[in-house]
Amino acid sequence: MTVKLSIVLGQHGQVRDLRNGTVGVAGFELEFIEKKRMPDAYREMARSQPYDICEMAPTSYLMAVAAGAPITALAIPMTRRFRHAGIERLRSATIRGPKDLEGRRVGVRTYSVTAAVWTRGIFADEYGLDPDKVTWVTEEEENVQSFATPPNVQRLADDQSIAGLLKQGELEAAFGGLAGAGDALEDQLVEIVEDADMRERDWFRRTGIYPLHGMIVVRNDVLERHPELALALFEAFTQAKTNYLARIHSGEAAGAEDLRYRELAQWVGDPLPYGFDENARSLEALVRYAHRQRLIPHAPPLRTVFHDPRVIQSKARDNTQINTQDNAQGSKHDNPLATASRT
Repeated sequence: MTVKLSIVLGQHGQVRDLRNGTVGVAGFELEFIEKKRMPDAYREMARSQPYDICEMAPTSYLMAVAAGAPITALAIPMTRRFRHAGIERLRSATIRGPKDLEGRRVGVRTYSVTAAVWTRGIFADEYGLDPDKVTWVTEEEENVQSFATPPNVQRLADDQSIAGLLKQGELEAAFGGLAGAGDALEDQLVEIVEDADMRERDWFRRTGIYPLHGMIVVRNDVLERHPELALALFEAFTQAKTNYLARIHSGEAAGAEDLRYRELAQWVGDPLPYGFDENARSLEALVRYAHRQRLIPHAPPLRTVFHDPRVIQSKARDNTQINTQDNAQGSKHDNPLATASRT
């Protein structure tokens, strides 16, 4: 019997074949729920987990789990983007580099937005910026309600906006796009790191870190009821991605995002790697940055928060065999997948 599960995903090329049914998840039927803004789905999943499966910002996920949310992230990242670029300044501003942000106010949608976590961490490591000496001006509430922002975070009044403060000259810098000021002021803003592309390539060669911005998250009760789901999802997402990369390389997929991934593939290899080992360096960096920026109380062991579906399924099989043997002797054990997902 096919099991129906609700799912929220962004409009990514690598999941197109999942959305249109070309690729299915063995034993399951996905019911796609559309959201106008993916950050709204992140917030809902952090607070009340209304969906069975959901793409979620990895920083929001880490914070939600630290606050007790019953969800598990599978090591299936959705989007990748280097983050030396992203903070923009007014053309008239005297800011000339990341270090110059100290002592100033910088706009960002929320303090915990993953793009900002990456950029703050990179600016600290590569340029010596002390993020605690920057006042981060936010315009939306944090996804995790119990999170108390650091003292150098200021929330705007409801009738104010980052874009408005930039226009008025009350802010000199902000994250662009959905992470902050939106796109209305593009002609008035320039990147703080003007040679970001070159520096990103050098950073990747030195560190192997490839920033990720979305993870597939599943409610724990769903995984416990369906221990085969994790691997089925991994296999389906992998097939859909393989199809997408073929379209990119053939030229069939030629939108701006498609071309960006095709270019990235020339120097990162697989532009959309799935799996724990394939993403370990990037996951470690993100956890380190989140902890350093006081978004999570401690840096948890990676495998306790990011799970490889292939490993989960293998452990579930092993535990099922153990349970079968022990139950014959009158023993009781935890749910196999629940045990696997905790190890």
